[in-house]
Amino acid sequence: DQMAGFYRSKYTDIYGNQKVMASTQFEALDARRCFPCFDEPALKSIFGITLVVPSELTALSNMPVQSCKSFVNDDNKECWKEVEFMDSPIMSSYLVAFLVGEFDCLSGMTNTGTVISVHAPPGQASKGQFALDVAIKCLEFYNEYFQVPYPMPKLDMVAIPEFAAGAMENWGLVTYRTVDLLITEGQASQSQMQRVCVVVCHELAHQWFGNLVTFAWWDDLWLNEGFASFMENYSIYKLFPQFNYIWDEFSSTGALSAALRLDALRSSHPIQVPIAHAEEVDQVFDAISYCKGACVVKMINAVLGASAFQSGLKLYMDTYKYKNTETYHLWECWEKSSNGLPIGELMKSWTEQCGFPLLKVTQEEWKDEEVTLTFQQSWFLSDGSCGETEGGDKKLWCVPIFVQTESGILPSVTWMREEYCSVTIPLSGSNGYIKLNANHDVPMRVQHTPTMLAKMAGSIANMTMPVSDRGGLLMDMYALLKANKLLHPKALFTLITYYKHETSPIVWEAMESILSSLESITSQAEFELGAHFRTFAKKIIMPLKNVVGWDPQEGEDHFAIKLRGTMIRLFAKFCNDEEDVVNEARSRFSKFLVDPDDVKALPSDIRLPVFKIVLKNGGTEEYDAIKSYFYSAVDVAEKKLALNSLGYASDPALKQKTLDWTLSGDVKLQDFFYPMGSVSGSSKEGLALSWTFFQSNFDTIQDKIGKASSSLMDACIIYCCGSFCTDEDADKVEEFFKANPLPNNARKIAQALENIRANAKMLESLQRHRELIDEEFWVSISS
Repeated sequence: DQMAGFYRSKYTDIYGNQKVMASTQFEALDARRCFPCFDEPALKSIFGITLVVPSELTALSNMPVQSCKSFVNDDNKECWKEVEFMDSPIMSSYLVAFLVGEFDCLSGMTNTGTVISVHAPPGQASKGQFALDVAIKCLEFYNEYFQVPYPMPKLDMVAIPEFAAGAMENWGLVTYRTVDLLITEGQASQSQMQRVCVVVCHELAHQWFGNLVTFAWWDDLWLNEGFASFMENYSIYKLFPQFNYIWDEFSSTGALSAALRLDALRSSHPIQVPIAHAEEVDQVFDAISYCKGACVVKMINAVLGASAFQSGLKLYMDTYKYKNTETYHLWECWEKSSNGLPIGELMKSWTEQCGFPLLKVTQEEWKDEEVTLTFQQSWFLSDGSCGETEGGDKKLWCVPIFVQTESGILPSVTWMREEYCSVTIPLSGSNGYIKLNANHDVPMRVQHTPTMLAKMAGSIANMTMPVSDRGGLLMDMYALLKANKLLHPKALFTLITYYKHETSPIVWEAMESILSSLESITSQAEFELGAHFRTFAKKIIMPLKNVVGWDPQEGEDHFAIKLRGTMIRLFAKFCNDEEDVVNEARSRFSKFLVDPDDVKALPSDIRLPVFKIVLKNGGTEEYDAIKSYFYSAVDVAEKKLALNSLGYASDPALKQKTLDWTLSGDVKLQDFFYPMGSVSGSSKEGLALSWTFFQSNFDTIQDKIGKASSSLMDACIIYCCGSFCTDEDADKVEEFFKANPLPNNARKIAQALENIRANAKMLESLQRHRELIDEEFWVSISS
């Protein structure tokens, strides 16, 4: 029941009967739970698998069935069958998989003849059509892009009712959480469809990165996850117009944001992280291996150019297929494809040390036709502390500097290897702007001067600056504020006002991220800082209803749908006490209660924030209605909406009821941390309740998930204490985990503590600016 090894997965069939599916999850170290083996990635083998199963059940494995023999058990006269599968290619033990259960199936074929099938519990296979269509396009794209054919004779994708991760790339038999594979087209939200697309494209990239060519040891895990994360974004951008904003999202609020948020902590780790014992590997399936790895790949793509980048990958696949590699093998292939560019030397600083640089403009000399800038690089830390190693040394990176101007990205790239460097940049005119780190292709923060920001104002306001640069600039400025690198918080708040006419959903996601983070911190402030900031945020947010409104318009594009979802989420966060917002949410919720399938009255993209608004302004009646929907909804994604919203009830007793419900057995093990997150995210009081609940029920929680994937306990820890903002809270959390150690979660606990203390520093810094509690300050900014 721990969702590891060969385990049981329970579900309810279309007739309401409880059924069990047997499935596997072997990455990283759990093949040994199932059968004796040399369970290390470099010790590859050919696997021959035979399963003996009841005759009415289906058995699946990595390879197609070779033979099937039926027989009758002499003891109880039951009918069984022996299913023998073809031998696999040589591969690592963590990629072995087999499943036994009742399945319906939906199949299609690629243009090269590979049969792809989606398997689901009976009655649900039709929900796999979208994922099947994505998989066919994606596999065809990868075949052409890598120029190495998909090596397996078939590809099965299976929805698993209970699954700890999002998916697992088992070679030829990819397993998924149900919500990440099956959707009801016509009802599913755009964000849910994008999620399915992302997960499928990620797992299929692994069929090459990880399966065909495998890292030699877990310290090069990023060769799997970083590349799959890069390719998921790149392939979607190339293949699916309805999600083509994903490339800009990658560089602002997506992978880059997640990577820099974690890597700004001293408790982060290098991309190539030393793994002394295999048991340590679960702790590095994180935003460094996935997201920072993907960002470094994106940076290399920008440096080499698309052609040399692709040629190097083809050489890598050709040379090392069915073998194991280390990072330097990939560097060598790119060095050959780029005519000797020293990739290994250039990238060493990005993969072998943790952290990333802050590129600060320290001097500027503006002329009519050019500007000379002097840069300083230093190790950026979110708490603003001195970026030096324990030995007092300064870290340096080999930084490619891409420059964005009004005329586009400059063709020349400046390489910065020392602490300081100067460069002269041509201008299109005396008022022309210069923005560093064009497209945010380099995983770093940039601190522009006030003069540079002022020159960008017009291009931000009229939206001629590229989307990824507009969004990334906001994210950089917030990080600088948190690290106390700005002379005054006014610099960020003034920048925000430049975006008052913004219409890009990606930029608004960046805005949502920083406004929500600021609200979480200022809400715990003394005096009236929190209230003033909420008023300021409302003035920024409310005009959005004149851009997209609540109702979809005929013929509107996917950008409008995405922007509307962001707008209603912001309404739920900041405007849940506005009469017109509350009335609109209640009206749509009432129609939803009459007909939950009415996606016109309450589209799936806005259901979660509407639930939150109604709960914040309602009571037991609304709470019971949403909880009842959890039990009646058939679609797993709809159940998840209830899990993520119930904690927003305003009554503390209902919040506590939500927390107690997580341990009732009604919520699946894979999902039980979601209600904790809804309570902790609802308010300062909800956060305190969640932490008290976690401490009081620690033994029960540990009994439930102690032997499961460490990611489940990680989620509980972050949801229940990760948003505190005082040193006192950090000390209490640290004291608790010293008394109740969790060795498999030690890294996540250290990161949570460091982030709490960084939040505390930011709150103290904001409160030192006494003018922030003066209403006139906020009025002047808004005007």
